[in-house]
Amino acid sequence: MRDAACLLRVEGRYLVPVAGFGLSSSALSRRYDRREHPRLDVILGSSEPVRFPPDSDLPDPFDGAIVGALHAHDRVHACMGCALKVGDEVVGALTADALEPHRFDALDPDVIAMLGALAGAALRTAALVDALERRADHRGQVARELQRSLSQGGMLIGSGAAMARLRDELALVARSDLSVLITGETGSGKELVARRIHEASARADEAMIDVNCAALPMSIAESELFGHVAGAFTGAVKDRAGKFEVADGGTLFLDEIGELPLELQPKLLRALQHGEIQRVGSDRVHHVNVRVIAATNRNLEREVQQGRFRADLYHRLAVFPLRVPPLRERREDIPLLASHFADAAARRIGVAGVRLDASAKTRLAEAEWPGNVRELENTVARSVLRAAGTSHGADDVVTVTSSHLYLNSAPGPAPASVAPAGDRPFREQVDAFERSLIEAAIKQHGGKWAAAARALGMHRSNLHHLAARLGLRDR
Repeated sequence: MRDAACLLRVEGRYLVPVAGFGLSSSALSRRYDRREHPRLDVILGSSEPVRFPPDSDLPDPFDGAIVGALHAHDRVHACMGCALKVGDEVVGALTADALEPHRFDALDPDVIAMLGALAGAALRTAALVDALERRADHRGQVARELQRSLSQGGMLIGSGAAMARLRDELALVARSDLSVLITGETGSGKELVARRIHEASARADEAMIDVNCAALPMSIAESELFGHVAGAFTGAVKDRAGKFEVADGGTLFLDEIGELPLELQPKLLRALQHGEIQRVGSDRVHHVNVRVIAATNRNLEREVQQGRFRADLYHRLAVFPLRVPPLRERREDIPLLASHFADAAARRIGVAGVRLDASAKTRLAEAEWPGNVRELENTVARSVLRAAGTSHGADDVVTVTSSHLYLNSAPGPAPASVAPAGDRPFREQVDAFERSLIEAAIKQHGGKWAAAARALGMHRSNLHHLAARLGLRDR
């Protein structure tokens, strides 16, 4: 088979495959941005079926994706399509592609138009419930904000049960003004979830201010959060507003809240309870209207039990707890995520297209991903770059195989320097294990902290902060 057809549904500026034949599973699992695929844009904008000439300069979105092609880089040479409408609204597109240049020359445009009308009616019937939900207020807000957020760091990608639950909870809490505590492992997407909550809330037109609590040195942490007045300390030459005042009317995102110094927690509690802050060196009380979203990869309940985090602050932050699942709990989303990251990497390095072969998908699905989505994104980006280095030219569709991934299929052995548990308290054992992991990573990467942080799946500032707490370096 060297022909293919696809039925696509319009979702904002994207087209999402609903059904198709003759196309790879990778092609059917992607979302197609009409701004990046001019053929689809032409089809959607035409009132009649469109047949592209075999020598058209417009790239085809399904180049390299037709099942039965002799070579992965074989390009589509026959392409036609029609927009699907319900009334005056364009709801989708029907496309047909073939590798033979004149495959569709004998087709009657009127027959294609009739098929398009039937497909449009079928699409409308099949997607009626979804379309109504998307147009409902809270679903519509979330969908639009997810699309608009592309320029601000990405989308929540995934169609599995875990992500469906997360989206439902996100949509629920976004409509409120409650404080939210987002928990999850490093690299699982906590900051992205926080931004989606803000952008789907009534505060979306105001700013969301980010603060990484792990990157705040104790000497300036209070000033960063609450501001200072001139002369409050050496170097304070003028009044300066803190993050709470900057975020007034909007949202303040406190990332790595578990790293916030214990001395500052009473002031944060006061700000949350009463909306009151005081700049360093001032007796004046400022009132702010800020929604706080916090995130951590720590178990704050355990931190409370061990006296490192205030119980009253924890309960004030965790009015609505939201857990982001690790990637190993949503393996069904790995192919979709990998395809998305591969497309993004292809655009950055300037190749025409990219596909992941079966061996690559299998290896990706089986990996442990201790660094979660962030690690997957970095792995896929490196793999696309390696694969592009062996392609035949800028017009080729790059194929990523398992040989390009450089994945460890199993976690390595525990560092030999971890001492037996003995009678030491649990926290001491955890600290010793973390200390040995960091020392091993630093040694492995020749003393380069940035490289060690990447290997451990951590942000560099978080690694520095943890190392300082463990006594491995000065604060």
